[in-house]
Amino acid sequence: MNKIDLAFTPALELAELIRRREVSPLELVDIYLERIEQLNPQLGSYFTVMADLAIADAKAKTEILTTTSELPPFFGVPISIKDLNPVAGVPCTYGNPILLNNIPDNDDGVVAKIRQAGFIILGKTATSEIGSLPYTEPTGFTPARNPWNLEYTPGGSSGGAASSVAAGLSAIAQGSDGGGSIRGPAACCGLVGIKPSRGRISKAPVGDRLAGIASNGPIARTVADAAALLDTISGYVTGDPYWLPDPEVPFLAATQAKLGSLRIAFATSVPPLGEADANCQQGVRQTVELLEQLGHQVEQKSPDFSGLIEPFQVVWQAGVAASGIPVEVLQPMNRWLFARTGSVAEYLRAVSQMQIVARQIVAFFDTVDVLVLPVYLHSPIRVAEWAALSSEEAFENIIRWVAPCPAANATGQPAIALPVGFDSNGLPISVQLVGKPAAEATLISLAAQIEAAKPWIQHRPVFAT
Repeated sequence: MNKIDLAFTPALELAELIRRREVSPLELVDIYLERIEQLNPQLGSYFTVMADLAIADAKAKTEILTTTSELPPFFGVPISIKDLNPVAGVPCTYGNPILLNNIPDNDDGVVAKIRQAGFIILGKTATSEIGSLPYTEPTGFTPARNPWNLEYTPGGSSGGAASSVAAGLSAIAQGSDGGGSIRGPAACCGLVGIKPSRGRISKAPVGDRLAGIASNGPIARTVADAAALLDTISGYVTGDPYWLPDPEVPFLAATQAKLGSLRIAFATSVPPLGEADANCQQGVRQTVELLEQLGHQVEQKSPDFSGLIEPFQVVWQAGVAASGIPVEVLQPMNRWLFARTGSVAEYLRAVSQMQIVARQIVAFFDTVDVLVLPVYLHSPIRVAEWAALSSEEAFENIIRWVAPCPAANATGQPAIALPVGFDSNGLPISVQLVGKPAAEATLISLAAQIEAAKPWIQHRPVFAT
């Protein structure tokens, strides 16, 4: 297998090649670091490349291969970490260059689990400042670009994570999602992205400051890779404010489960914010046709999301103010959001209202197993497309664009983004599957069924090959 093929090989397959001693961790790290050196200056996928640390880890793991056959599941597989999650001894900027000298002493809890699974960390991927925007162009850093078409965004805030996987600059990536920040970049870049259920993944060692709307999660080339990484990073840690019992069987096993006929709803609009564009509608309708062919019961209907818009904005704005970054060094959009932050009482009222509407949305799933939606209401924007707009105008555009995503964050339901085609600009078209609370296994099984019927893994960006 040549270097390009190895770079685009799914993470689970790389782990198996390592176990069979057909490739070493050091060989893989060398391949990815070489590709990062060549392509990252144009892509802006990584803020920080951990070359020396990755090589040292790879050498140690390659030596271990000669002495033992007892290996963790992803032993020697390269991964990237989003620059909102601390990695010990490595800058954690949160997308603000004033924090380039912010060197944490300890790994984030999810990073510790990733290390325990045997991964090798290649670096910290680009994010919008404090993860607040759905494009990844923070001041002071190279803007992240979409490897399918460099004029366009890879989304945000996990834009660097998604572009790194799509371009073969990492085998798989960790991301996080507080309003679509895994699903959006996965959709923009033609990847699988899972926003897990609330309580599935611990926030240890810190607490939650966004009323439970945000979660870490996987971004991967295949449903199986995403499911296996979800298995790796899931689990309760003592003191977590939210938690779920471990699944009865691993999520990876759900990719092989046989599905009966599911009750599936779908929609192509999010009132009152509007209808999806032709590309996004096409993705939903083609997926619905496939689901009918696969024997599922499909009906066009959706819950009412309109009551979430105002309270979700209040919670989101409060997250900016709670970041701890001095307002005077925040970038313009976040300064504007900071200035709009209300009182503690207004925040608590918004949380309560968001929870009331969330109850109504979850009740919709009493008679529905899965809801199929667009990920965003229109195709990816160009890099810096909204840069000349006022913060208010840009924020209004953002709300309309990402409208199908925040509901699952407010309710805590699982959701998965899945590529299903291409638009006229050569950019991926994706759909979003939203499931019942704690029902990741059903979503993963359905996504694997769609993937098997309409394979995607053979597609690679020309830029990256």
